[in-house]
This record gives sequence, structure tokens and C-alpha cells, in this order.
Amino acid sequence: MSERKTTWGEKLGYGVGAVGLDLSYGLFYSYLAYYLSSVLGLAEGFLILLTPLARIWDGINDPMMGSIVDSTKTKIGKYRPWILIGALSNAVVLSLLFTSFGMSGTKLYIYIAVMYVLWGMTNTMVDIPYWSMVPSFTNDPKDRNLIATVARTFSGIGQGLISILTPIILPKLSSGMTTDKGYSASGFSKWAIICGGFLVAFALISFLSTKERNVVYSNDKFSFKKVIKVLKTNDQLVVFMVFAMISNAGWYLTSGTAVYFFTDVLGDPEAQSLFSTIGAVGSALGLLVIPLLSKKFSNRTIYQISLSLAIIGYVLMFIFGPVLRINIALDLSYTLASIGIGSMFVNQTIFLADIVDYGEYKTGSRSESITFSMKGFLQKMAYTIQTIILFGGLGMMNYNEQIKVHTLNDGTKSVIGIICFAIPPVLMVVSLLIFRFGFKLHGDLRTKVHDHIAEKRAEAN
Repeated sequence: MSERKTTWGEKLGYGVGAVGLDLSYGLFYSYLAYYLSSVLGLAEGFLILLTPLARIWDGINDPMMGSIVDSTKTKIGKYRPWILIGALSNAVVLSLLFTSFGMSGTKLYIYIAVMYVLWGMTNTMVDIPYWSMVPSFTNDPKDRNLIATVARTFSGIGQGLISILTPIILPKLSSGMTTDKGYSASGFSKWAIICGGFLVAFALISFLSTKERNVVYSNDKFSFKKVIKVLKTNDQLVVFMVFAMISNAGWYLTSGTAVYFFTDVLGDPEAQSLFSTIGAVGSALGLLVIPLLSKKFSNRTIYQISLSLAIIGYVLMFIFGPVLRINIALDLSYTLASIGIGSMFVNQTIFLADIVDYGEYKTGSRSESITFSMKGFLQKMAYTIQTIILFGGLGMMNYNEQIKVHTLNDGTKSVIGIICFAIPPVLMVVSLLIFRFGFKLHGDLRTKVHDHIAEKRAEAN
């Protein structure tokens, strides 16, 4: 049966939406920790406690939102309305999260806790429907791979823009009381408002450029029993969540700790822009890995190659960064690691689309958005691992006390280097082993699942 393929206009229009998502996502995951600890001076213990507690609510909210999306049926689609609603809501909350309104003490702690939880909720509102759309475009596996690659390309652009521009723009936007490197609360607030505006604009472009075709609606109401059933019956989703969460935590450690390393350890925050630029180039090259290698290798093999490249790159980064302090070699090593990471993220999106099909193959129920809600939840869990490791290490070294006098001792600098560059490759090795021995959705099984879904759609049409 000939399966309809998407046009390049649709692919690019869809992908643009990911730029906005990652402007918000990147600012939250890469700079919120530094903003809260080094700019606002919040205690590490509060941040270690807040993140896991927020994940408890996410465990309830994310699948609930997935179920709501699954049962949404409007004239303009199932996913697209939520992309607009979620983007607008997330933009507002992002701006508020990075704006303290001069508060201090208990009021500030309560305010940050509320905004932190609301950011997670509104991010879920846009993230789940956006990535859940991938299977709705086409049943053709190669076209799906290309759609996921395009979206991940734009996602990488959004993350890259945050990493490259933030160290340059923040000092220019900052006024009033600043850190010794020129960052201030006012600068973060203005930058968050700008990023929020672009989030809404790019979401609107994605909304107007896409159409939903292979959509399966659900009339089932949300229940934890349904979520548990999806997890119990879709064993490959559970395996995916574990190995993806661990590898993503490794990447988050570097992206979230890099600002500490370049600002506090090297004393050169603008060097992070070059580091991030080179990493963005590596991520872009990583997106070419799948189309180039897919002619000879399966997605399973490509994923293992991707993770292996990332591991080698991280080991070299640790050697040339914290140990030898050779910046140019550190940057080049990051290129290698980023090639692996860029390809890794594309493959994870492809795996999720296959996992949705696998769930329908096993149970007859598609549960698209609930399955994709697990992606957002595992990313937040990965961030939780990052937060515990980062603030646990900084807390043990009394980072807040040292930063007040603008001087870090050698022990604290070493801990920051280890967190940023040494722990991530260890996590990725663990992730690779779990993937290799636990993920079975490849080869004959993947072909059987695809053929079953294609025949089912043909009969329905």
C-alpha cells in the first residue's frame, strides 16, 4: 500500500514550533539553577527538596494531560489547539518564574515554588501535543524518521540559541545589582519575556503550517488505572523511560552546570558562548547521522553508535576541561559529544512513535498522548537527577557562602568539573547497557508491528 508522505512545507512548519519550545525549555533547564542559586541566593536544600516534590505532581499531571489530549476532538484538530494554548500559558509562566518582583525571604521561596510547578504544568500542555503529532502525519517509517529529524534539528537550534546568546545578552539586559560577571535578576526577567514572545510566535507558525491526518480519538476519561495499564502492557515504554531518563540526565548535567564551570571556575562566561556554538554545530552534524547511516544500519545500531560517540566525547571533555584546562581541545571534544547527543535525541523521538504503534499492536488501544506524556515526565525526572547531583555537590562544598565573597576554593571548582564532565559519561554507559539488553522493538518485531498498523489503517479507510 502506498502511504502518504508529508511535504517539506509541513515538515519545516512543524519543526519551527520546536525552536520556541526549546527557548523556554533551555532557559529553564540550563539557567534556572544558576539564577536561583547565584542571583537570588536561594538555599541549595530548598532546591534539592523542591524538584522531587514537583515530580510527584508531574507524575499525576503529565499522564492526565496526555489523556485530555487523547480525548480532544475539535474542528481544528486534536493536538494543534493545545499547542497554542500551552505555548501562551508557558510563555506567561516562564516570564513570571524569572521575575522576582523584589521579593525576599519566605515570600520569595513560596513564589518560586508555585511558579516552578506551574512551569512544569504549562510546559506539559504544549510539549505532549507537539511531540504526539509525529505519528499523526504519516504511517511511512522513513517519512516519520525525517519528520522527527527536522523537528529535532529545530529543537537543537532553540537550545543552541539559548546556550550561545544568554551569556552575551544577559549582561546587556542587566541593571541594578549584578553578579561579578554582570548577571542580574532584571536581566533574566527581560530575557525570559523575550523568549516567551518567540515561543508563542513559533507555536503559531507550527499551528498554521500543519494538518492532522492519521488521528485516533479516544473517548476514555482519565484514570490512573488506564495509565498503569499502558505501563504494564507496554513493556518497551518502561524500558525506554529508564534508559532515556539516565542518558538525558547526563546531558542535563553538562548543560545545567556549564554556566557554573565557565563563570565560576574559568571566570570567563563568554567562553561558554563559543563552547555552546561548537556544541550546536556538533548537534547539527549529529542530525545527519541517521539519514547517512540508515542506508546500512538499523535505528538500534545507529543509537548505539550515537551513545558511544557521546561517551567518548565526554571522557575527552573531562580530560581537556577540568584536568588540563585546554579550552580549544575542550570545545572540539564537545563537538564529538554533541554529534552523539543530537542523533540520540532524534532516535528517542523515533522510538516513541514505534512504541505507540507497539502499544496498539499489543492491546488494540493506541494511547498516543499518554505514551508521549512519558517523554516529558522522563525529561523532568532526568532534570531531577541533575538537580540532586548538582545542588547536593554544591551544598556539600558550601557554594553559596563562597559565591557571596566571589571566591571559590579549589575543591569546589573540582566538584563542579566532575559534575559537569565526569558523571555524564558514566550515566550514558549505564543507559547504553540497559538499551542494548532491554529494548526489543527492532528487526522482525518492528516490521511486524508496522505491517499490522498499516493493514489496520487500510481496512479502516
